[in-house]
Amino acid sequence: MTSYNDLWLIGIAWRLDRLRWAPTALLTGCVRGNGLCMAEFPADVPAWLDQQLTDRDLAAAMCQGCPVADECLELELRSGGADTVNVWGGLSADDRRELHPHWLRRGERAERGVAR
Repeated sequence: MTSYNDLWLIGIAWRLDRLRWAPTALLTGCVRGNGLCMAEFPADVPAWLDQQLTDRDLAAAMCQGCPVADECLELELRSGGADTVNVWGGLSADDRRELHPHWLRRGERAERGVAR
């Protein structure tokens, strides 16, 4: 039986399919140029900074509203794979590790592996 968490991760893997043909260099430039985490914090300290958050909630808070969260997640799954760490694409490292096998099974990734 497929769990709710697995269905959630499979849905994310499907969403990332639109990026599977994007060159890694293009994704890197996109994330570096447009990622919210690449800019300095605004003068106001984010409200979530003082809260006790789980890794999942912290990742969601840090990446909330980022226009390139999917591109960031795709990039990290390609480069970090199952050894991913830190916050990328609005998911915690544990969530990305669980997502990785679902992501690998999508389309031609299963045939050619992760490297590009």
